Amino acid sequence: KKINKVLSKFRTFFFKKMKVSIQGIKGSYHHQVALELLGSDIEINECISFDNLAESLKSNQVDFAVMAIENSIAGSIIPNYALIDDYSLTIVDEYYIGIKHQLMALPGTKLNDIKEIASHPMALLQCKKFFKLHPKIKIIEESDTAAVAKRISDDKIKFLGAIASYKCSKIYKLDIVSKNIHSISNNSTRFVLLENTSNNKSKLSYNKASIKFVLNHKTGNLAAILNIISENKLNLTKIQSLPMAETPWKYSFFVDITFENQKFFEKTSKIIKNVSESFKILGTYNNKLRNDTSK
Repeated sequence: KKINKVLSKFRTFFFKKMKVSIQGIKGSYHHQVALELLGSDIEINECISFDNLAESLKSNQVDFAVMAIENSIAGSIIPNYALIDDYSLTIVDEYYIGIKHQLMALPGTKLNDIKEIASHPMALLQCKKFFKLHPKIKIIEESDTAAVAKRISDDKIKFLGAIASYKCSKIYKLDIVSKNIHSISNNSTRFVLLENTSNNKSKLSYNKASIKFVLNHKTGNLAAILNIISENKLNLTKIQSLPMAETPWKYSFFVDITFENQKFFEKTSKIIKNVSESFKILGTYNNKLRNDTSK
């Protein structure tokens, strides 16, 4: 992370600012991760959807993109795996951030004043216990957490609450009506930093990889792959299947693996490539520890 920030400042001083796409607007968790990973000397490109984010990176409108990939409560954001694959994007880094949801509204608003709460479906899902305690509050799904906060601030909307981060409340000058309303205290989301594959240069040193492979229907194929991973001293940290729309009942498998020796991974990759119908390395990078302490 420190190296990324130094490179960002170096680039800004000698060249143009690094441009980074995020899903949502400033004040969102994507924005927070971009700043944590790359520093404050970056230009943010706000995208209304993950599809727009992927397209902006593929068309070289930006240098990097930050994308949420999974949450410790809600699980994987499955469509994003397909976007990384379909747009030929490369994972170059990862970041875990603690998700601590705050209920915010116009200054002076009390909890009893709130009639409606609007936020992203994922945020709403992560605050189910709070809503059970306040059944009279109407829940509204929106595309972005920070966008609701900005609209409340800009339009001075009374009786409407937003669910977003502590930093978001400061950016849009809203009061926190109820603190930490998420249902589970150790709620964490994993984000990945993406680069256009055509611009990516292989890392000299890494201890984690994301791969994708496709298998035929032969009995025991997946078990064989998992045995290969185990026998070559690789640790499988994530496996996710995704249906292939063009071929009914056939699946792509997206796998994250960590290892102590890159040679183990290189050897395993060659074997999996030989026994699968297709194989792709989605990224090699350094394994990050979870960061669950952010506000």
